[in-house]
Amino acid sequence: MNSELFEALGLLEKEKGISVDYMLERVEAALISAYKRDRNGLDNVRVEIDKDKQTIRMFEQKNIVETVEDPETEISLEDALKVNRKYSLGGVCETELKPKNFRRLSAQTAKQVIIQGIREAERSMMIKEYESKKEEIITAIVDKIDPDNEDVLVDTGTSKVYLKKNEQIPGEKFSVGEHIKVFVTEVMKESVRGPLVNLSRTAPGLVKRLFELEIPEIHDGTVVIMSITREAGSRTKMAVMSRDPNVDPIGACIGNKGMRIQPIITELRGEKIDIIKYSEDPAEYISAALSPAEVKEVIIDSERSCRVVVAADQLSLAIGKEGQNARLAARLTGYKIDIKTKSALEEEEAAKRAFIDAAEENSDANV
Repeated sequence: MNSELFEALGLLEKEKGISVDYMLERVEAALISAYKRDRNGLDNVRVEIDKDKQTIRMFEQKNIVETVEDPETEISLEDALKVNRKYSLGGVCETELKPKNFRRLSAQTAKQVIIQGIREAERSMMIKEYESKKEEIITAIVDKIDPDNEDVLVDTGTSKVYLKKNEQIPGEKFSVGEHIKVFVTEVMKESVRGPLVNLSRTAPGLVKRLFELEIPEIHDGTVVIMSITREAGSRTKMAVMSRDPNVDPIGACIGNKGMRIQPIITELRGEKIDIIKYSEDPAEYISAALSPAEVKEVIIDSERSCRVVVAADQLSLAIGKEGQNARLAARLTGYKIDIKTKSALEEEEAAKRAFIDAAEENSDANV
């Protein structure tokens, strides 16, 4: 049994990369545990594993005493000397377990521990592999599509993981065997059951990494993505800046006739991407973020709040369908944005002045 066990562990190490030493540690711990179960919790046992000789031996240990009170854990000096003439009072006597008892104990335990050890080791290896890919893009192959909830099982090369329906771009369809790019958002180190990793195609990080892969100037750090926000399947807004005054950050991202950005749009199933130039000037940055609308004026009211003035014919464009353009611009810049036409702003200012004047008149009258 011993030689077969060592041979099996050697094959495991070659095929799956699971260390023989790791598995032997698990076997040792499992044998001790099995002994404790067999002896009602007693743990007076030692396991000796010799990789070179391919042997596993178990020794029952008993304290050498003058008067034996507990025969399960104690042995008289007289009986200990029968085992080995070198033993003395106060020492520990070791008796090797009989082969028939040991084999019965070890065979089933070794099988269980190997199966469990393989699972845990593979899980540990997968976690380590995914940790190195966290917040990165990996290419996966569609393996199966659940017809009920439309979750998609993908093969990442490390394992098979579900891309949940709520992490898919709205409206996109997949076919078995198709290669898709997914973004690793989270790795569950502590999870015993359930998925090891969360994959997404809706995360803004997916778009960011796609640009880093496709645009050389972003990859080498000449152009920097300063902020990005996204409503997957509909629109992404991204602010970029250039560290080189001779490089146009927007042009670098779009490319000649859109050649650079087109593969990214295709990967995102036609999602619109607005690329704007980042600015340290909040008014300039907010104006750019509201593109394609033209902004007449930005009034900064507080550290994170502003009013934006646009022409009447630009109001709906600035707000966007169902408020999307204004919402994305606010997320991109970090400002609460209140969009108004010039006439609406003038009416608001007039109302404020009238209120202040009335308050002052009332105050004078009371005096």
